[in-house]
Amino acid sequence: MTTDFAGNTHFYILIGVLLVASVIARRVPVLRTLVSLAVWAGLAGLLYMVVAQRERFDPWMGRLAAALNIESQQVAGEETRIRMSPDGHFYVRARIGGVEKRLLVDSGATITALSPDTAAAADVEVKPALFPVVLQTANGAIRAETGEVKELRFGNVVARDLAVVVSPAFGNIDVLGMNFLSRLKSWRVEGRTLILTPHHPQDAPAA
Repeated sequence: MTTDFAGNTHFYILIGVLLVASVIARRVPVLRTLVSLAVWAGLAGLLYMVVAQRERFDPWMGRLAAALNIESQQVAGEETRIRMSPDGHFYVRARIGGVEKRLLVDSGATITALSPDTAAAADVEVKPALFPVVLQTANGAIRAETGEVKELRFGNVVARDLAVVVSPAFGNIDVLGMNFLSRLKSWRVEGRTLILTPHHPQDAPAA
C-alpha cells in the first residue's frame, strides 16, 4: 500500500524555498528571524499532513493525531460529537473490555468488526460460527469468526452485548458498524461533525 503525495508538490517546493532562504538570510538578523519562523511553521504543517494521511493505517499515528487534537470527541448535552479526521473519516476512542481502542465509524459496514489483536486485548471470546461467515469487502470476500463485546463505551454512549466479527483480514483497523449505530436514538452528520444521540445518555468518563 502506498500513499500518494503528488498533490502536495507545491508544499514541498515551498519548504525547499524556505530552507534556501534561511541560508541566504543568515547575514540579515531580522530576515533570519522571519525566515526561521516560516520554516518552523512549514515543518509543523508537514507533520500535520503526514499524521493526517497515515493515521488511518497506523495505530501509533492515530494516538499522535489525538494528542495533536487533529480529531476530537466531546459530549455536549445529550450528544457525543465527533470531529471529522483530516482523512475524511470519523473515528471514536472507545473502551472495549477495559482497553481503549480507536474505531472507524462506517455506516456502510453491516456489523462491527475487530482485528484479532483488539479482540484478544479486550477479552472478546471468539467462536467459530456454525456456518461460515463470509463478508464482502472492497478487497473481495473474506471469512470471519463471530464474537460479542460485553460493553463498548465512549462519550455518553454505551453499548452492551454487541455482536462483532473478527478476522486477520481487517489488519489493524477496527470498525464500528450499523449494528451499533442502529441502537442509537439518532445519528447524523452536520458539516464536519458526526453527532450521536443515545437513548439513555451515560455520564461521560472523567478526562
